[in-house]
Amino acid sequence: MATTTHFLNSVSSLCLTSIPRSSEKQPLPAHANVTATRRRLVITCGAKRKSPDDYHATLKALNSRDRRPRKSLGQHYMLNSEINEHLASAADIQKGDVVLEIGPGTGSLTNVLINGGATVLAIEKDPHMVALVRERFADSQCLKVLQEDFVKCHVRSHMCSLLESVATSCGRPRLAKVVANIPFNISTEVIKLLLPMGDIFSEVVLLLQEETALRLVESSIRTSEYRPINIFVNFYSDPEYKLKVPRSYFFPQPNVDAAIVAFKLKQAEEYPSVSSVKSFFSMVNSAFNGKRKMLRRSLQHISTTLEIEKALEFAGLSATSRPEELTLDDFVKLHNSIGR
Repeated sequence: MATTTHFLNSVSSLCLTSIPRSSEKQPLPAHANVTATRRRLVITCGAKRKSPDDYHATLKALNSRDRRPRKSLGQHYMLNSEINEHLASAADIQKGDVVLEIGPGTGSLTNVLINGGATVLAIEKDPHMVALVRERFADSQCLKVLQEDFVKCHVRSHMCSLLESVATSCGRPRLAKVVANIPFNISTEVIKLLLPMGDIFSEVVLLLQEETALRLVESSIRTSEYRPINIFVNFYSDPEYKLKVPRSYFFPQPNVDAAIVAFKLKQAEEYPSVSSVKSFFSMVNSAFNGKRKMLRRSLQHISTTLEIEKALEFAGLSATSRPEELTLDDFVKLHNSIGR
């Protein structure tokens, strides 16, 4: 309780004092090779910029705790602080922002967020990393670290308490942001937890496996990659692929490249108009359970074949439509037609 009280009391200082920056954002070095493809950027630098969170510093931090990255926790530490700067930039981190970070690791991204003027709530499962980050930022009043499994913790409760304290201290309510380099193996769980929280967060910026990033943002209808998660993502947010991150920037090096994706969360009034969000996604999931089946067959447990055909016609869709042929708007029309 004393720790929580100290943290919440310290939040008010954000309104009165400025937070010193250890370093200003630097432009990409002149020798960097930058290639733009549609909305995507690929950055490969000829030489790494010196930073307090490079390879040697990361190893030193881990060795100080006699730790090695744990595969079971999906631990891959970022060695290039420029990528951390890009993560913060994608979320447009400003002085006074409240940021949720998932899996701070050695604190390299945490450092960038705090230097950018943010108050950070970091949730870390590994107790050794919790101790390391707490020790590293022991003098900072802008960080609270919780030792919890993110996918099981009460993130809404944690964030509501923090946002309420900031609103009380600074006299203005605000939405928080999420900026995180998350373990690839919990990406879908994290996305499903965070995207419906438009009343808490305005932006969710994640470093994901590149294949996952592309599937979430760019999968289109009539492709094998088009799945219910695409409907989910676009229902709750406007996603944007920001940046490709080479696998060589991680320790240990994963078998795949990564990418930064920014999700601009929608407010409840911006969601597609459906009578029941729960029944809508139940229908979508049922439709894709028989992906190659026509909807009049895969949705028979919801209504009769004749009623589904009438609903398809009312929605302006073919009676032989399959789920991979429908956009988000099409699914909304179909759901509302079945329930009318």
